[in-house]
Amino acid sequence: MNRFVAVERALRSAAPHLLPTAVRDALRAGYGVLDSELLMADYGMAVLQPVTDSPGPGEPVPLHGSTEGRAFGSQDPVLEKAVDGRVRAHLPVTVRGDRLGVLTVTLASVEEAQAGLPELAELAGVLGHEMTVAERDTDVYHQARRRDRLTLAAEMQWQLLPARSCTRPEYALGAQLEPAYAIFGDNFDWSTSADRLLLYITNGMGEGIDASLLTNLGINALRNARRAGIPIADQAALADQAIYAHYRGQEYLSVLMIDLELSTGLMRVVDAGSPQMLRLREGTVTAVDFEAQLPLGMFEETDYTAQEFQLVPGDRLVFVSDGVHGVAGPGGERYGERALARAINSTRLLPAADMPGAVLRELTGHRGSPDPDDDALVACLDWFGTTEEAQP
Repeated sequence: MNRFVAVERALRSAAPHLLPTAVRDALRAGYGVLDSELLMADYGMAVLQPVTDSPGPGEPVPLHGSTEGRAFGSQDPVLEKAVDGRVRAHLPVTVRGDRLGVLTVTLASVEEAQAGLPELAELAGVLGHEMTVAERDTDVYHQARRRDRLTLAAEMQWQLLPARSCTRPEYALGAQLEPAYAIFGDNFDWSTSADRLLLYITNGMGEGIDASLLTNLGINALRNARRAGIPIADQAALADQAIYAHYRGQEYLSVLMIDLELSTGLMRVVDAGSPQMLRLREGTVTAVDFEAQLPLGMFEETDYTAQEFQLVPGDRLVFVSDGVHGVAGPGGERYGERALARAINSTRLLPAADMPGAVLRELTGHRGSPDPDDDALVACLDWFGTTEEAQP
């Protein structure tokens, strides 16, 4: 058995809560690693939190301005030489484009680090896959992500969310919510298959638990319809009926629904409420307006129709909730489309996974306060084109 397979087997057979210990012991035996540490990105994407055996969070590492953060952001291994001649290798822990954190391993010399780096980087990805499976059976990794306590509403929302980013040859997708530890009803959801990407951007009504319960009902109704293979307009109609049956029009859900055909770049869109879509194409940001339709659950048995929109390779789509475009500054001035367009242009070189967080940080500067009055959601979709189109 070679050393790569031995480490992989050790991870697959480890107890769910013991993966950090298992990877440390296996890397020591197989690669001469002196020590290792697993760091996970927190919910606010501000720090990397160590996964420790002791109760309570360990000492966080800033995501911006640290060597570990550079590995996380670049998604490439980064070597750091210590004064005693040892070398620390910071390895991204990522699963299908979803950035979970960084595995830092310490080796005796630069030569050892460089010789083992390709396999160590691949094993960090194996660790990410095992963590994703292990989360079904332990709270260790959920706890490691939080630098503060989540509100109950936020706990419900994070459990409802998919990954924060994903990539395929045709596209890259990323999203982030604010305030991460106290979100109410804003939500994003996506599902990919061999030929489609379905994306929902939700702007929940109300505050606290009530907003979270409404969004949970709406998202699960949409998922139920989607998993039955129903077209996007009919998904909206069925979710509309489910919400109306429960709330009788007193509460409703705004949602922008996208069905993207991966072989052509053709989008079918249902615009049922306040989330907005902007397109960056060849350096120009344009707000894309669709036919406004009623939010889900406002009236009984509402009919919905899908509109079509064609993407071309190189397009970047940005989706925002009203907690972004409607936020007010200290003087009462709205953030608005002009400021949002500037933010989209200024972040155009960032990958889709990093762009939402950068825009939300700029939004905090406009607001003049770290504490928002409303949820803010930014999602970014980069369209590379079909496999044939994306070829150089």
